[in-house]
Order: sequence, then C-alpha cells, then structure tokens
Amino acid sequence: MEEKQYSKAHKLMLSNRRTGTVTGVSDVISFDITEVLLETEQGMLMIKGADLHVNRLTLEKGEIDIEGRIDSLAYSDVTSYQKQGESLIGRLFK
Repeated sequence: MEEKQYSKAHKLMLSNRRTGTVTGVSDVISFDITEVLLETEQGMLMIKGADLHVNRLTLEKGEIDIEGRIDSLAYSDVTSYQKQGESLIGRLFK
C-alpha cells in the first residue's frame, strides 16, 4: 500500500494529561469544553476530556494548544469517508 506524503509534520505533545500541543493541524472542525475535533495531516483527531480550552490556534502554522483534563485521543482516517462521498456533517452525526 502506498503511503501518503504529508505537507506538514504532525506532532502531538501531551504533558500530565493537562496541556497538549498539536502540530500539522489543517482545520478545527468543532470544539467545546468536553471535545475538540481536529483535521490533521494524519487524519481526524478527536480529543475528549473536561474543561478543555483552546489557548492558542495558528492555522497558518498548523498549531493548536489545548488545556484541560484530557481523557482520550482518537484518530480516524478521513480519506475513507471522502471515497464514500459522505459529507463531514454526515460523518459527525453517525
């Protein structure tokens, strides 16, 4: 299987489950105090927790800083949904 070339490096740094920095972010789909959904160079990234706050967002550089209690990080492959022709809204409300 051919590996996709990514334009920006994707890195995830997490400190004590309280603060996190993500690079390689191409879009912020949604965020609230319990969930942040990001589109990254490696696919969709869902961050779940409590009292989540976006401290810094720089889409030009593809960077985001998140603070709060981080309970889980989950990736999903965005290309498989695009091949099926399903919209982003359809994916979110499945």
